[in-house]
Amino acid sequence: MNISFSQILKIILYGSGLLIAYQVLIRIIRKLFHFPAPAFIGFFLDSDCRRIMQPAEEFIQAAGIQPGTRVLEIGCGSGAYTTFVARAVGERGRVEALDIQPGMLAQLERKLSQPENQDLKNVFLHKADAYHLPFGDEELDLVYLITVLPEIPNQARALAEIMRVLKPGGTLAVAELLLDPDYPLKRTTSQRCQQAGFLPREMKGNFWSYTARFSKPAACPPG
Repeated sequence: MNISFSQILKIILYGSGLLIAYQVLIRIIRKLFHFPAPAFIGFFLDSDCRRIMQPAEEFIQAAGIQPGTRVLEIGCGSGAYTTFVARAVGERGRVEALDIQPGMLAQLERKLSQPENQDLKNVFLHKADAYHLPFGDEELDLVYLITVLPEIPNQARALAEIMRVLKPGGTLAVAELLLDPDYPLKRTTSQRCQQAGFLPREMKGNFWSYTARFSKPAACPPG
């Protein structure tokens, strides 16, 4: 069956219209109701398609993740970036993978048990929320969130908790993707983190996908 150019154009336009309508609808719903990404979409979150849009190597470089550091991933999900970060920090480093959903952590645990990941001994799983991080004061070198911060209902409270567990001068990295229904503009992310007391360091990426890096002040100002 031959399809004319006008028919192809109509299909593209209809498809684009449906995609835009879906994005508008899901964003309205997400504005009204805050909840973490459900565990059943873990297969997509941890997929090559997702990482084409948000490459792991680019995120690691933009976040400033270095060998030997102890990092916390809030909202690790099914582990789309966890193993990449674990290899980046190396044997002397440590990745604390935290999620509020047991289903997501179970998927990550299965991923870590696969033959290609059995050499990774530096990933430790935690079931907890962003308001009660299971770490002591000034214990971590770096905390990162990938398309997670806007899912947290009380972001100010979560950022205060991140501030508590980071070492003075430690790094906070926040990555966002336009296709995510909770996507915030760069300036929104920057304002939220600076209002929580973090210092802006670097913003990499573009409107489609970006990583914002901040640091905890080396010394807290006198209260």
